[in-house]
Amino acid sequence: MATGLENLKIYQMAKKLELEVFKLLKSFPKEECFRSVDQLSHSSSSVTNNIAEAYNKKSIKDKTRILNDIVKGEANETRSNLEVCIEKGFHSEKSLINGYTELLMALSGYIRFLRNSETQTSKLTNL
Repeated sequence: MATGLENLKIYQMAKKLELEVFKLLKSFPKEECFRSVDQLSHSSSSVTNNIAEAYNKKSIKDKTRILNDIVKGEANETRSNLEVCIEKGFHSEKSLINGYTELLMALSGYIRFLRNSETQTSKLTNL
C-alpha cells in the first residue's frame, strides 16, 4: 500500500534518479570507489532521504527549509559531480544530469505550492 510520500512526484523522481546513479556507479573505475563513487552515492541518496524527512515535518517552514537548504543542495551536488565525471570520461549519461535539473525545477514548484497553501491557510485563519 502506497503512502502519501510514495505518491509525491518529487520523491518518485528522486528515488528513480538515485537508483539510476547506483547502477551507473557500478561501471566507474575501481580507483574512484572512495572519491566520485562514494560522493555520488551519498549525495543522490541524501536527496531521496531528505525529501522523506521534509514530508514528515509538521510545519511548512521546516519542510521548505529542508527542501531549499538540503535537498536542493544535494541535488545540485549530484548534478555537478555527474557533469565532472563525464569530463573525466567515467560515463556519458547526460540524461541523469537532465533528470536532476528537472527534479530541481519540480522541487521549486513544490516549495511554491507549500508556501501558497500556508498563505491560504493563514488567510482563512484570520477571517
